[in-house]
Amino acid sequence: MRGGGGIDEVRQQRQEHSRDGVMVIQEPGRTIVRDGDGYFMRHDETSRFRDLGGEIRSERRNGEIYSVYDRPGGVQVITVTDEYGQLTRRIRRYPDGREVVLIENSYGRGQQRAFEDQIVVLPPPQMDIPPDRYILDADEADEGQIYETLAAPPVARLPRRYTLDEVRNSPAVRAYTRSVDINTINFATGSWTVTPDQVQRLAALARAINQAVQRNANEVFLIEGHTDAVGSDVDNLSLSDNRAQAVATILTSSFNVPPENLTSQGYGEQYLKVQTQEASRENRRVTVRRITDLLAQQQQQLQQQSQQPQQPQPQQQPQ
Repeated sequence: MRGGGGIDEVRQQRQEHSRDGVMVIQEPGRTIVRDGDGYFMRHDETSRFRDLGGEIRSERRNGEIYSVYDRPGGVQVITVTDEYGQLTRRIRRYPDGREVVLIENSYGRGQQRAFEDQIVVLPPPQMDIPPDRYILDADEADEGQIYETLAAPPVARLPRRYTLDEVRNSPAVRAYTRSVDINTINFATGSWTVTPDQVQRLAALARAINQAVQRNANEVFLIEGHTDAVGSDVDNLSLSDNRAQAVATILTSSFNVPPENLTSQGYGEQYLKVQTQEASRENRRVTVRRITDLLAQQQQQLQQQSQQPQQPQPQQQPQ
């Protein structure tokens, strides 16, 4: 993909079928399921790494699939998915064999969680941050402000930590973090292409993320894709997810942001910035937020377990 493509070519490759009475739409890199009156989506967690080039080696172990991507410098990124294709965990393995679990997303072996079970309801956070600092517009901010926003802790105390799917699917949880709207990128209607002249507009964002990662190698950033209200729900979900993935891919391929520190999710037209049903450039955007502290408690526990030499975990040692 490498930042280019459009919804027309995706439509031509879609396949629809019914599974246990539920409508399932398969398209390259993602699955969209009709859930009651709405849709939810799960994308292929390894497709972004394939977009970056290089070999991905996969093998099945005890009902899970381990996919290994070799980064320059001898670092390996291991993506573990369950039998349903859902992300279980993401691991960074260093050349000395040391492993760190960056993302933990499991619910128990062999269990597939319903979409509604992944939605967490919380009260709105109490905060005293001005709206323009809570959601920062990249075109009106300097690099220091972008870094400050992406390095900031949650705006209020959270009752607990969450799985990645809970964060992705719960706007009430994500509301506890500040975010940066990347409105410097102008997506054409029906497209996720980032044109070459716009790639450099991501440079300040990339430098801010890289600075944060240099400070803490285990940071995790969520890249969110959005559309305007024109078009079908299915098209907009697919389009927004491709936009998020395109930006995440460019951050790595053009600016060397470590790919394992990024994750992405498309939200279609669910969170309009400008409340209009008309075509809107402002709504065709990507948003970035730091979610490390939303995942940190589980992450720290699993890091400690994965680094105990007296308790080797052979299931995390794909060859």
